[in-house]
Amino acid sequence: MAEEKEEQAVEQPKQKSPMLMMIVVVIVAVLVAVAAAGGISYYIFSQAESTSHSDDGGGSKSNHDPGVFYKLGDPKEGILVNVGGGRSGKFLKAGIVLELNPGKSDNVVDGKVGSVAETKILDTTMQFLRAAPLEEFDASKQDALKKQLKDALNERLGQGSVYDVYITSFLLQ
Repeated sequence: MAEEKEEQAVEQPKQKSPMLMMIVVVIVAVLVAVAAAGGISYYIFSQAESTSHSDDGGGSKSNHDPGVFYKLGDPKEGILVNVGGGRSGKFLKAGIVLELNPGKSDNVVDGKVGSVAETKILDTTMQFLRAAPLEEFDASKQDALKKQLKDALNERLGQGSVYDVYITSFLLQ
């Protein structure tokens, strides 16, 4: 009888051992799967991010020198312009800030925008906003409007002159 109890006691640890081993294998497999999924998603997102920056035309924003920021119009009020044609009766009051390339000596001198460049910037911006149809001022089209304004300014000032356009306030009445 004592021998039977010893055999049962010896058999019970043997039964737990395969079960414990199976649990350890499952836990290790789950950890490996999670690590692989994390690595794959990191690789995919890093590739997608680098492709989106190369589509900008100007490269990644971190690849250029810090720009010179220039606010259009009155420092507090921004600009006020009649939009949608002369007969629409709609006015746009906007705060627009440009990030300019400091390496363009035609436009930026000693960290400040030159008077000739300032005149060209204001003229181009006003013409662009006056010529844009009212539908272009929809909030869902704001990114496209900023890109079009940036392209128009770069065409007038020279490619690469304007890094980005920021809209700080926007009121259409």
